[in-house]
Amino acid sequence: MPKTMPNQDQLYQDGRPFSQACENNKAPIVAILRSAFAPSKKVLEIGSGTGQHAVYFASELAHLCWQPSDRPEYHAGLKFWLNDYAGTNMLPLVSLDIEDNSWPADFDAVFSANTAHIMSWQQAQLMIAKVGAKLPDQGMFALYGPFNYGGEFSSESNARFEQWLKQGGAHQGIRDQEAVVACAEQAGMTLVCDHTMPANNRLLVFKKMQRPTGGRIS
Repeated sequence: MPKTMPNQDQLYQDGRPFSQACENNKAPIVAILRSAFAPSKKVLEIGSGTGQHAVYFASELAHLCWQPSDRPEYHAGLKFWLNDYAGTNMLPLVSLDIEDNSWPADFDAVFSANTAHIMSWQQAQLMIAKVGAKLPDQGMFALYGPFNYGGEFSSESNARFEQWLKQGGAHQGIRDQEAVVACAEQAGMTLVCDHTMPANNRLLVFKKMQRPTGGRIS
């Protein structure tokens, strides 16, 4: 899915999608995932986008089976990257819409980058609730992207990014970190760490500590 300002994205001549933001943030993200996902075995990536993160993280975190997923309209571009991956720890790409009832099974960690501000807040809440419902106890959830704090933008660039998001759809927008954490807590996940990342982004790392307090999520 489109996640960055348009001048950051391009297509290679072979049609392979490329995000400069992914190239810039992949090393800082994996440095944190290496520790956060150390005990994990299978990671579901929600919204694999171009596929750059999937192939880099799978290559750097060889102890993990990496499960890429996204909506069908993004699969063609994703496959350009995934088909070139030579490792054995990449699982076949699957279709996943947050509102679907059918999710991959048996994962003990979830990673998602730059999705919560693209989907509606209702969808973001549903994503977090389903992650919490489907993770096993002690499972990990890492959510990357820009967040507001105390209802305020953390930088002028994020305020400009918000304006660009709203041009693409009124449902889009940078989410309040406090609201995301509260939603995660309702889903039985506790914030372990809130990491400062490049370009005024954050990486929120949660751990599943108890069963969800709300109703059943199918």
